[in-house]
Amino acid sequence: MNIENNRLHQHTQVAQLQPLFEAQLRAFNNNKYPAVDERKAQLQALKKVMLARQDELVAAISKDFGHRSEDETRLCEVLTLVEAIDSTIKHLARWCKPSARSTALIFQPASNKVVYQPLGVVGIMVPWNYPLYLSLSPLITAIAAGNRVMLKLSEHTPYFNHSLAQLLAEVFSEEQVAVTTGVADVSTAFSQLPFNHLFFTGSTAVGRLVMRAAAANLTPVTLELGGKSPVIIGDTTDLDMAAERICFGKSLNAGQTCVAPDYILCPEHKKQAFIAAYQNAFARMYPSIKDNPDYTAIINDGQYQRLQALLEEAKAAGASCTTINPAKEDFNGSRKMPPVLIDNAGQDTRVMTEEIFGPLLPIVSYESLQQAVDYINARPRPLALYLFSLDKNEHARVVHETHSGGVCINNTMTHLAQVDLPFGGIGESGMGHYHGFEGFQTFSKAKAVHTLGKLNGGKLLYPPYGRSIHRLFYKLFVK
Repeated sequence: MNIENNRLHQHTQVAQLQPLFEAQLRAFNNNKYPAVDERKAQLQALKKVMLARQDELVAAISKDFGHRSEDETRLCEVLTLVEAIDSTIKHLARWCKPSARSTALIFQPASNKVVYQPLGVVGIMVPWNYPLYLSLSPLITAIAAGNRVMLKLSEHTPYFNHSLAQLLAEVFSEEQVAVTTGVADVSTAFSQLPFNHLFFTGSTAVGRLVMRAAAANLTPVTLELGGKSPVIIGDTTDLDMAAERICFGKSLNAGQTCVAPDYILCPEHKKQAFIAAYQNAFARMYPSIKDNPDYTAIINDGQYQRLQALLEEAKAAGASCTTINPAKEDFNGSRKMPPVLIDNAGQDTRVMTEEIFGPLLPIVSYESLQQAVDYINARPRPLALYLFSLDKNEHARVVHETHSGGVCINNTMTHLAQVDLPFGGIGESGMGHYHGFEGFQTFSKAKAVHTLGKLNGGKLLYPPYGRSIHRLFYKLFVK
């Protein structure tokens, strides 16, 4: 198939969305509780086809980016999805079992339990930066919970969209999983469908629009947004260790990651040593950049120009900028962008107020850990917080005194790959969770079930009131 000639024809028309939704809803109503074995079989089939098509998927993503490191796609997307599927299959039967709950004494003999019920039709809106992982990771838990799913893929990844649509068609009918594509009008119409749950990954600004659209239908939402994830360099840390691990997290996907380190909080007396350690760490990982297959390009011209504008504004505001270019290459005509450490950027510049989503890394000096904590707490709550410290008291203090979607101590990014940990933002970095059991809960209705037999101890509470039994209950339970 000639993808170039068929891109426009692959875009979903707005008029197609409602019929797709209604077809899935009818299918769900005909099978409201898919058997656990049926769900497991679907996930196993998804894993098999994904692995069989992984070369095609990797190549498609790279083509959409202009160049995307093949190893990054395999490590960050394919491998983590395999782990997620295997873990979900392993635990699914236990997750689906009703959960027994205690029953108040005055209502005995009775029993309480929570039953996890599929929601129905789930909408998933997917960004461009990790298109495979951010399509299939929420899809896995939505299918595990017994739902039907409609995916809205990014218009910025047409080659990947084509490959994923073919992959999913091998495993699912369109009444089980439907793929939609298109630009802003399709995204808007998609978010306005009366889903039983809407899952969105993307920017905070667009997340507000999605939540507003969903509110018209009282559709519950999970918003996986982003924000400015800080890194605290503690006084006790090994700078070479910290620089290497921060450099890995920031350089992955050229910084185009929602939990990429966004800025560094560094003790003033360690700042120059950290900059030198970071330069050395990057040069070891990437001796060159422009033609290095390990280093990813910026996704498109629009994002590249946005990042250049952030950098130029910081320079104009008097920031000291250290460009890391080990091979002294010329990047004209390329969307490969070398990392830049930015010191003393003005607090009102965009690089200090907006999510960067690229290889620019501001450094902010601090004098005490309390000052660093106060700096973070004075700003919107981030999706991730990174602390480099060998002092366990500092670990406990930062975890206790700050709010963030997640915390990673002495590393960056890897908390996202822990399949049994919940992942989600807080405040402007999002709401709700997915991954593991929390993901299963997100896409399920926890239905309370209270069961009473022929005997009814609660009858003692019936009117007429004022009897001695009522006075006894008040004396025992209302103190």
